[in-house]
Amino acid sequence: MKKITAALIGAGQRGMGAYATYALQHPEDIQFVAVADIDPERRAQFQQAHDVWDEHCYSSWEDLLAGPKLADAILICTQDKMHYEPALKALEKGYHVLMEKPMSPDPRECIIMGDYAKKYNRVFSICHVLRYTDFFSTIKKVITDGKIGKLISIQHTENVEHRHQAHSFVRGNWSDSEISSPMILSKSCHDMDILQWLVDADCTKVSSFGSLTHFRKESAPEGAPMYCLDGCPVKDNCAYYAPRMYLERDDWVGEVLRAVVSNDTSDEGVLQALEKGPYGRCVYHCDNNVVDHQVVNMEFANEVTVAFTMSAFTYEGGRSVKLMGTQGQIRGDMEKNVIEVTNFITRETEAINLDTDLAGHGGGDTGIMRDFVRLVRSDGKEEGLTSADISVKSHLIAFAAEKSRLESQVIVMADYINELKNEGDTNE
Repeated sequence: MKKITAALIGAGQRGMGAYATYALQHPEDIQFVAVADIDPERRAQFQQAHDVWDEHCYSSWEDLLAGPKLADAILICTQDKMHYEPALKALEKGYHVLMEKPMSPDPRECIIMGDYAKKYNRVFSICHVLRYTDFFSTIKKVITDGKIGKLISIQHTENVEHRHQAHSFVRGNWSDSEISSPMILSKSCHDMDILQWLVDADCTKVSSFGSLTHFRKESAPEGAPMYCLDGCPVKDNCAYYAPRMYLERDDWVGEVLRAVVSNDTSDEGVLQALEKGPYGRCVYHCDNNVVDHQVVNMEFANEVTVAFTMSAFTYEGGRSVKLMGTQGQIRGDMEKNVIEVTNFITRETEAINLDTDLAGHGGGDTGIMRDFVRLVRSDGKEEGLTSADISVKSHLIAFAAEKSRLESQVIVMADYINELKNEGDTNE
């Protein structure tokens, strides 16, 4: 079958580390022929790994898209606020597009991108990778096979894991909602998407509560300095002491975190980056403002109700879920790779043990790349699970949840969407 060609905009941990590695593992499917990134070292690393010509290495997406069309597809993996303009430009120039989530921190921009997905005969997929995991695809099949009867309600928990919260949402790129996006969007739009997929209906009402309770200066131990390496007196009793977080973790996540902290991933390189870099800061003396716990209640058009909980304060990561139907229930733990299906009549429980590597979102990163290649080969004639026009709906649930949290009100989705569209018409 035809090998497709692609360009990458944003050679960070997700773009280069999560998605582009698929081309190295499956060179018969896809080849990267261009890259754009502001960091010359990351750009050079990507160029060397994928054998990209010098003339196709750019310091900005504007330069890459200013010239003639270079490939079949473009992956947009920049920061949240840098998705909108290159996406529209790429579609206009005839590229198929795969975009890292969230689409945008502006709900109106999400709606416009969804409209562009319908306007242009191009593939425009959003990286809601959970739909491509064995875990959630198995749960979806159990529901559609009718094994628990009619779905009535879902309890879904996102276990952020305390160190992940500290790394990404306290010290890291998604710590400030004004610069990136609210926590419910940057982290949990995955969950809004997977819940909508499982329920298979439009969300009608949303309410939400949550706050930043722990990771703030009032919680700082006495004498805690601005940086962990500045002689912290409580380092032995702090779960977030930076050198321990980044140097002593020897699993695949530890490798990923080192590469985020420093381009030089040796112990010496990481320590040097921690001395005065953002990932070496005390978690109680950062400029973060996103919540560290939040709940969202949702009602859907088919009368299914959902209770979603996101919390930083878990030891485990991943998702855990309970789905309740008229004839049975499903319990699932993504971290343990176990799904239990119980029948009310027989009172028997079937345990489904999945043999899936948890790296790369439980196989979702690989799954979405494989499917994107398939869609591009079809030149947009086949449908994918996470097209932009579909993704807009789950993004708007996240925006509505944040509006509810901030304004202490129940959001009626139809009214909220009409308000956004009217505002867009007024601004045009």
